[in-house]
Order: sequence, then C-alpha cells, then structure tokens
Amino acid sequence: MTPAHPAAAPGPGAAPAAGHTAPGPGGTSPETSGPETASPKTPGPETASPQAPGSAAANGTPAAPRAAGRPRGPRPARPWLGALPLLVFAGLCFGLPAGALLYGAVTRTDPVAGTTEFTGEHLSRSLQGPYLTSLTGSVQLAALTAALATVLGVLIAQAVVTSRRGALRGAVLTASGVLANFGGIPLAFAFVATLGISGVVTEIGHLDALGWNLYSFTGLTVIYLYFLVPLMVLVVVPALDGLRPQWREAALNTGATAWQFWRHVGLPVLAPSLLGGFVLLFGSAFAAHATAAALVGGSVPLVTLKIADALSGNVLVGQENVALALSLDMIVIAGLVMAVYLPLQRRSSRWLR
Repeated sequence: MTPAHPAAAPGPGAAPAAGHTAPGPGGTSPETSGPETASPKTPGPETASPQAPGSAAANGTPAAPRAAGRPRGPRPARPWLGALPLLVFAGLCFGLPAGALLYGAVTRTDPVAGTTEFTGEHLSRSLQGPYLTSLTGSVQLAALTAALATVLGVLIAQAVVTSRRGALRGAVLTASGVLANFGGIPLAFAFVATLGISGVVTEIGHLDALGWNLYSFTGLTVIYLYFLVPLMVLVVVPALDGLRPQWREAALNTGATAWQFWRHVGLPVLAPSLLGGFVLLFGSAFAAHATAAALVGGSVPLVTLKIADALSGNVLVGQENVALALSLDMIVIAGLVMAVYLPLQRRSSRWLR
C-alpha cells in the first residue's frame, strides 16, 4: 500500500485552505469558521451602488435629501357632501320663504309709482289692536294646551313604561301615533258630532245645561288636547325608558321616598325632554289653523285666523304685508321658546346616554 502524501505546506503569500485559518500570534489559531461565522454581505437594496457618471454624487455635489412622502391612498371623504341634498332642500323650502316673508314684512310698495321702500309700519301694526289680541290669544291657548298635554302625557307614558304587559305598551303607542296625526277639519267634524250643540254626548249628558259650549276657548282647548296628549306620549316614552333602574334602587336603599327620587333625580334628568316636548306641543298648537278655522271661525281671536283673513282680504284690502309681519312675529316667538330649550338640552342630555 502506498503511503498517503502529506498536504503541502502553504507557501509565502498563498491563501489558506478552505475551512482553515492562518495561525495567530503565539502559534494559536482562532476559531474555525462555521455556520455562526458572518459571511460577506451580498449586495442588496441597502448596499450602496456605484454612482452613474454625471450624477450629483459622482460630480462631488451632495444629493438633495428625498422628501419623505406618505403612501398614496384614497382621498379623504367630505362629510358635508352627504348633507348637501338636505341643505339644498332646507334652503329651497325654508330659506327662500323665510327671506320673502322678511322682505315683505319690512317693505312697502307704492301702487301708483311702483317704487318699494323699507318701513316698519307693518311690524308696528301687527303689534297693535286686534292683531295684538289675536297674537296674545294664540300664545295663551298654545301655552295652556301644551302644559296640560305635558302633564297628562307624562302620566300616561309612565303608566305604559312601568306596565309589564307588552301588548298594552304596543296598543298605546300605536293609538298615540294615529291620534297625534288626526287633526284638521275631520277632527273638528268629529267633535261637532260628539260634543256640539246637538252632539250625541251633549244630548245624553245634558251638557248644555251645565254651560258647555264647544265653540269657545274652552272647547278649542279640549279639541287640541285630543292630538297633543298622544304626541307627548310618543315624545316622552323614550326618555322614561332612559331612566336607569339602578338610580331608583340606589335612592330607595339610602332611605329616599318615591317623591324624593322624582324631585331630586327623575325630574331633573327628564327636564330637557319634558321641556322639549312642551316646546313641540306649543309649536303645534300655536301654528294650528284648520281645526280652529272649521270650528270657531272668528269667535276666538287667533293669529293664524287673522293671517288668513289678512291674506284673503276678508276684513281690509291690501293687508298682505301685515299678514307677513304677523308670520314674522310667530317665528320670533318660536325662536325665543327654542332658545330656552337648547341650553338645558346640552346640559342634561348626558344623563340619558
């Protein structure tokens, strides 16, 4: 057998063999390279590439820093675009009529010369004489019916909410939704046939002997309550559902009575909703026209009836601008009532979340 030849020793300047390293000082050799030894880094995305001839770096000019741009994505949506149809509708149906009403209330046109000038005569006339009486009568009727309907509606709604019968709740809410929208001439005819001079209930109960008169301020109040009370029930039921049972239990556990709970907890929390319901009922009664026109005519002074008479010329000719001034007075009164409601709503709405 031929003996194996020993490996030739590397000569001067020769590269070491693969897998071996040159001996270090003192004859000792470092650790042999293995899997954990760092290998030369291959050029990649992070490795600087040589600059092309004519570039800024090649010419010695420092390159301008690249602006860190955000990744392009979908353009942000504009929320007001969704409300644009509603804004256009409100501008056409409310803005233009309100502007025309305001312009007619403060201007006067000469029928001969055809010139138009600004004046405050119509506004001052709308606050004098029979016009002021009708405005006061409408405010009194609306305030009285709204207050009575608020109390009665809250009592009925509380009975519905505390009832354990779901059928009763559904029946009351359904009936309230129907009755709240039952008004105008059909409602007036129904009450004439029921509580009129020759009505069925009047004849059976002999109400005429007790001084009952449907065609009066009292009779109009009863008719307005017919559709205002169901409307209040619909408004206040969600607010009563928002009262947490834990509040009542905590009040009772601390020794408070039911009256103390409603006085210090329930009514303060429900105050914005109750006031909002009152404002809604006030506006509905204040602007009602068809029922009163069909029932009482001109026997009860109401601003809506005066506006209709002025526009149609039943009393005086050429009072159209006074009717517009009366309408502007109604808008101002409604705005004042809403100005009382909005601050209280922002203050106490957090309790019903």
